Amino acid sequence: MRKGYLGLDIGSISTKGVVIDERGEVVASSYLWTEGSPIRAALAVVADLERGLAGSGVEVVAAGTTGSARELIGTIVGAQVVKNEITAHAMGTLSRHPDVRTIFEIGGQDSKIILLRDGVPVDYAMNTLCAAGTGAFLSAQARRLGVPVERFGELALQSRQPTKIAGRCTVFAESDLVHKMQMGYALEDIVAGLCNAIVSNYLNNIGKGKRIEPPIVFQGGVSKNVGVVEAFRRATGHDVLVDEMGHLMGAIGIALLARASGIEEPFDFSVREASFTTRGVECGGCPNNCEVVCVLREAEPLAGWGNRCERGLERAKAAL
Repeated sequence: MRKGYLGLDIGSISTKGVVIDERGEVVASSYLWTEGSPIRAALAVVADLERGLAGSGVEVVAAGTTGSARELIGTIVGAQVVKNEITAHAMGTLSRHPDVRTIFEIGGQDSKIILLRDGVPVDYAMNTLCAAGTGAFLSAQARRLGVPVERFGELALQSRQPTKIAGRCTVFAESDLVHKMQMGYALEDIVAGLCNAIVSNYLNNIGKGKRIEPPIVFQGGVSKNVGVVEAFRRATGHDVLVDEMGHLMGAIGIALLARASGIEEPFDFSVREASFTTRGVECGGCPNNCEVVCVLREAEPLAGWGNRCERGLERAKAAL
């Protein structure tokens, strides 16, 4: 049997999972929509990965979690490593592109930029306050235009004169888009204008003041849009590489970190069949009145967050 290492990246829009072997090669992968339930999505990805490992001769001996629900899912699956997205994405990208100096990442509801020098992350920025320029924003405009978001890229490349769209804010962008539609601008020019607006928003927001140097790797769901990729190339004046596994880079990175931890224990895939629930409890033991969120397995308290002291967690568990 070969050793395997499992990585889960649980985001607000999608949940990704991989299993890598001792050489860092991806043996199995899964990508599912989170749909408001990170627990359900994570367990479904675990089940997917188990099916993908059938007959591979790989035994998972360590796991790691990253993403917005990393603490919750890390507790549920018994992860050896729980790390933030910046660390995981940097690690995953470096494993495939060791000379990378700039990482662009645009996901479903947030965006980030990571600057690396000599294989070490030296700066980063994230945008989590506004949906403008994210995958959710792009999907919403696709529905408004009546165009499948998968066709956005090819339409954008057909444009000869992209329409200027105000991309600094979701509300302004939608208003400007409707105005341009009513004025009769060609569909491909509007779509190309949206791609340009996303890039302009990104570079002038989270990329502001950052020294962007090649090699540049673009990842996240929006990287699959060739119109946005081309807009980035024109705006930066550099080639922009899109990895075929760019959407899994966070999961790959956290799996590599699980391997590097040196902490090994056979992974229990039966966790996919367990029943997990969460419940919020107000402590009330002091003026802080902490709201503790507890996760339960088969109705038994497993862990909790939100307490400012150990007494808060104990009171919350007792109240369940």
